[in-house]
Amino acid sequence: MLQRVSMTVVLTVIVGVVSLTAIKPGTALAEHSKGPFGIGIILGEPTGVDGKLFLTPSNAVEGAVAWSLSGNNNIHIQAEYLYHRYDLISVKKGQMPLFFGVGGRVIFRENAKDVIGVRIPVGLAYEFEGAPFDVFGEIVPILDLTPDTDFDLEGAIGGRFWF
Repeated sequence: MLQRVSMTVVLTVIVGVVSLTAIKPGTALAEHSKGPFGIGIILGEPTGVDGKLFLTPSNAVEGAVAWSLSGNNNIHIQAEYLYHRYDLISVKKGQMPLFFGVGGRVIFRENAKDVIGVRIPVGLAYEFEGAPFDVFGEIVPILDLTPDTDFDLEGAIGGRFWF
């Protein structure tokens, strides 16, 4: 168990360092309409705590620590780099960006080998006008690389408060 905890800490540090290196020194975070950082929940497979940081008005890093709803004790750590298109869908109030990107995931399984895979999220968000809150839905094709090569499709909905 200590080895898994150590692996979790190492992977979390790696994701954090990679995310921070995407920010150029001396550059302010994006002037996103709701604030540069949002934290909330993601419901689906997996379900957990989600955070997103805008680096520019259209680019962000997102990550989640979550668990599987399939009746086991699997812990998911996932992160991705996302691009947002605000000009594709017009709404009367607020904004509705299409987002897509690439990232990775690690699933720590209790009684089996851990899983490492590539995530390719595609989704829509609705950013409420005049409120520091958004909701989103996403479909995520996943290519697991270890312990076996496997394709999976996951989906989720969620919401975040922005600071």
